[in-house]
Amino acid sequence: MTTGETVMKHDTRHMRLPAGAVLAGLLLCVMAAVSGCAGEPGRMAEVQQETTADDAEHIRIGISFDSFVIERWLRDRDVFAATAKNLGAEVNVQNANGDVKEQISQIEYLIDKKMDVITIIPIDAEALAGVVGKAKQAGIRVISYDRLIRNAGTDLYISFDNRMVGTLMGQSLAGSLPDGGNIFQIQGSSSDYNVDLVREGFEEALAGTGINIVYSTFCDNWLAELAFDAVGEGLDRCGGKVDGIMCGNDDLAGQAIRALTENKMAGSVPVVAQDAELSACQRIVEGTQTMTVYKSVDKEASAAAKLAVALAKGEDITDPDSAIPVTETMNDGSGEVPYYPLEPVAVTKDNMDEIIIDGGFHQREDVYLNID
Repeated sequence: MTTGETVMKHDTRHMRLPAGAVLAGLLLCVMAAVSGCAGEPGRMAEVQQETTADDAEHIRIGISFDSFVIERWLRDRDVFAATAKNLGAEVNVQNANGDVKEQISQIEYLIDKKMDVITIIPIDAEALAGVVGKAKQAGIRVISYDRLIRNAGTDLYISFDNRMVGTLMGQSLAGSLPDGGNIFQIQGSSSDYNVDLVREGFEEALAGTGINIVYSTFCDNWLAELAFDAVGEGLDRCGGKVDGIMCGNDDLAGQAIRALTENKMAGSVPVVAQDAELSACQRIVEGTQTMTVYKSVDKEASAAAKLAVALAKGEDITDPDSAIPVTETMNDGSGEVPYYPLEPVAVTKDNMDEIIIDGGFHQREDVYLNID
């Protein structure tokens, strides 16, 4: 086997992935991608299937993940790979484990492997312009997945409307605190451009509500444990009082609520976040988290895979008559790039069954596991 390459070649039937489950055939391929190769740290182990005569005609797609620390990225990986395989593409999965230098190295590796398209979930929005330029010089199309790569002119940016994510969070807190109050803002990584967009939407939604952000911080590399420390620091600064907390994602919210629990405040302080992770949905029905923003990972990953294949085939994805027309743009700092936005949805206890359970994202028995 060639170290560092994850190749997936056999066709599988497309099916919806139930919560916590992975297609059995796909699992055999992608589980190897999670563990690094012994001889080449940071690279992904190769799953090499039988070589066929028409291998040279296969579309080759590389995908570079920030890390798999956040639960949702495993689901993104599986849906993206399954969709691409159904379209006849091979997928090479790389995991940078939160290391920017390693991500650059892995993207260079994908360039050397002559991928047709490289899809990137960037660790640092500002750090990858150079290596993206190398890919483009090599004739490789590049997709910014979920997070925009700044000043790089990628061929596509696909993500949820992150300003709307922040707006939904702000609206939820405003509804929970009709008389205003003082809140903490515990954001994700400062190098993630989505964090800026979410903050803009959040703060715009709070304008004129009487809600004041009295403590704000970032959690580098999205490390959830930092949110626990942030709540403690915020309480120390604010006399042990807080009326609400905005968290950058559900992992952070889990740690923030753990800190509130230790201070006997869990359930009385509204907490909002995003991603609709199972643990967050459980906390919502239990009453310790107020809302989460649901972003259909299945829709995003499958659309990205389809668009990656279209780009590899040389199709014009901005053509209104194309299968998935990309009709909007986003300025990445150097100019406008094609932008395919998806719509987020606020999830509370009131619509949990309709959005999350009936939609098949999580199973009822899992969401209500701790409810008698």
